[in-house]
Amino acid sequence: MKRIQFIWLGLSVLVMTACSATIQSTANHDALNADAKWALLPIANNTDTPQAALSAEAMLEHQLRHRGINTLLHYPAMLSRDSLFEPTERKVSTEAQKWAREQGVRFAVTGSVEEWRYKVGIDGEPVVGVTLKVIDLTNDRVVWSASGAKSGWSRHALSAVAQTLLTDLLASLHLVSDKVSMK
Repeated sequence: MKRIQFIWLGLSVLVMTACSATIQSTANHDALNADAKWALLPIANNTDTPQAALSAEAMLEHQLRHRGINTLLHYPAMLSRDSLFEPTERKVSTEAQKWAREQGVRFAVTGSVEEWRYKVGIDGEPVVGVTLKVIDLTNDRVVWSASGAKSGWSRHALSAVAQTLLTDLLASLHLVSDKVSMK
């Protein structure tokens, strides 16, 4: 009887971990000012999926506004890395940070997409891998970063898995506002 219970416990753990997220976060525990001027800079697309970074940016912009960052600028389209003919990553990143400084931005959000696809196979599970960071442009210091990966079941949409992962990653970004403290 104990053997059957052990097998059921093992199967339950296996099923629950099939859709797990691996999150490693190195976050500065200082709260960042949500009322400061923020910018969303280009996200690098390190995948084979065209425009994966643009999808991640759109979701990330929503999440940041939802978290209370109301003064959020979006980089000019001409600085987008996610095109068929990608320019050099470092040059675009440098130009985007220069643009943000010219706009008087304090905090810049950037990062990369490592995975954004449906797995090949009979089930076709969605998988997403993202790394994010916040740079304090007054001193070029990374003040927060997080990295994670998540997979879903075959019936889940890729965008739903991505949205969940971004929400989980941003949960460790501590923000304060003149109005209220946010976590």
